[in-house]
Amino acid sequence: MGTKEFKLPDVGEGVAEGELVNWLVEVGDTVTEDMPVAEVETDKALVEVPSPYNGTVKELLAEEGQMVPVGDVIITFDVPGEDDEESETEETATAADATAEPAGDDEAATAAEAEPAGAEAGAEAESGDDEAETPSGRVFAPPNVRRLARELGVDIASVDGSGPSGRITEGDVRTAAEADESDTAETADDAPEPRSVSVGDGESSVSKRTTDGETATTVESAARDRTLAAPATRRVAEEEGVDLNAVPATEQRDGEGFVTAEAVREYAEAQRQARQAEVEAASATTDASGVSADAEAGGAASAESGAEAPEMTAEGPVERVPYRGVRRTIGKQMEQSKYTAPHVTHHDTVVIDDLVEFRAETKELASERDVKLTYMPFVLKAIVTALKEYPELNATLDESDPDDAEILLKQYYNVGIAVATDAGLMVPVVRNVDEKSVFELAREIDDLASRARDRKVTREEMQGGTFSVTNFGAIGGEYATPIINYPETAILGLGAIEQRPVVQDGEVTAAYTLPLSLSIDHRVIDGAVAGRFTNRVMELLQNPKLLLLE
Repeated sequence: MGTKEFKLPDVGEGVAEGELVNWLVEVGDTVTEDMPVAEVETDKALVEVPSPYNGTVKELLAEEGQMVPVGDVIITFDVPGEDDEESETEETATAADATAEPAGDDEAATAAEAEPAGAEAGAEAESGDDEAETPSGRVFAPPNVRRLARELGVDIASVDGSGPSGRITEGDVRTAAEADESDTAETADDAPEPRSVSVGDGESSVSKRTTDGETATTVESAARDRTLAAPATRRVAEEEGVDLNAVPATEQRDGEGFVTAEAVREYAEAQRQARQAEVEAASATTDASGVSADAEAGGAASAESGAEAPEMTAEGPVERVPYRGVRRTIGKQMEQSKYTAPHVTHHDTVVIDDLVEFRAETKELASERDVKLTYMPFVLKAIVTALKEYPELNATLDESDPDDAEILLKQYYNVGIAVATDAGLMVPVVRNVDEKSVFELAREIDDLASRARDRKVTREEMQGGTFSVTNFGAIGGEYATPIINYPETAILGLGAIEQRPVVQDGEVTAAYTLPLSLSIDHRVIDGAVAGRFTNRVMELLQNPKLLLLE
């Protein structure tokens, strides 16, 4: 085997470093070219890093959570190649010199010795670690399909692709997984009963409370040194604080125990129940120092689960969370915007009874066309119409030459939609809003928002915006002072759409209203212009049928 180093590539334009979020492989795993080996987060994108080789993982040189500069070696592979051939040639020549046998006999002996190894390698290939045999020697499947196969425990090399040119789709992988489950169910009845093992050193026992209140104990042999499991299962084990090698294996693959996510959860729950039973049994006792036994048991439980005790300060306990990745990127962007552009926020409220009624009338038609119709497409259409009349809000202040700065009035309309995700705020961009219908915008907004929450939106899809919208009303807010997505010059915040008391024709009535919060860069936009822009947006939202004329 020849050793190959793999350096962290530039996973985004101009990126200097990335956080290695998750390894998708372990030492000893067989990988194929283009197979994802790690997840790396940089700027606001989470990307999969594929292997450039066919081979075996030799060493992982970075820890999960570590910031790695672009160009640093993060992993090495053992790759079959010229080194193998040279090594075999040298060994053959050495053996020939030592025994003084004819070269032909020695080659025959070498071939005989190599045959079992070749057979063994063939068996490993059949086990699913190698690629499917295609003319090019590669499996045709995109990274998301490969990830799904790993999570479902499917050998992607054995899956027949139904896509163009034999490309494997998610449907193909799910079908294969269902077939595997069916085969497992058919053979389950013939499986031998689990044998009973006494608990001893190095053995793991799991207590599980049954429905009748009694406690049953499942005992597995000594903890394994290595366990096969999908990356998603390993993440579940980390979240539950469980040693994956101690979880009873649900099946065997290649002679190694294979564990599913469900097995990990059951094991973790059984451990929690067992610890709780111990705490309850000892809760009445207290040692001479006045420390209760249940507190001791609780401390032991924390140690077993791998949870770290909080750091103690003079004021009290604290937890340290690394400030990096998406959160750090958001912070730097907000800092630059707030300290560069003088912010002014204009607040107003628009009555949208007609828009609420119009959307309700249109939702059935949208549903027939498989469109999830929200208020956002109507808001975007109103914004773009107003931007065409007040272009200062669709601009950038170019300060590349401080002595000769310019305002760039953009004549294209790409609106960023702020999406709250588990990792922080992401702003995918809907491009050319002025050229799309309400239904087209609805589909695109739903797609971008869904992929942003799943961390599947690309870096390019979060660039090129000219104006932004943030919907804090989704969590019940009314007004805010949103920070401009610099170097844009304005951002519109939307409050919650609710029935509120308003005065109409001299009487107080209940009406659906939408609170608006428009933040502007006061270097470029005057307050009067911001007010006129907001009035135009309000006019269009009050009369939604006008949007159909745009």
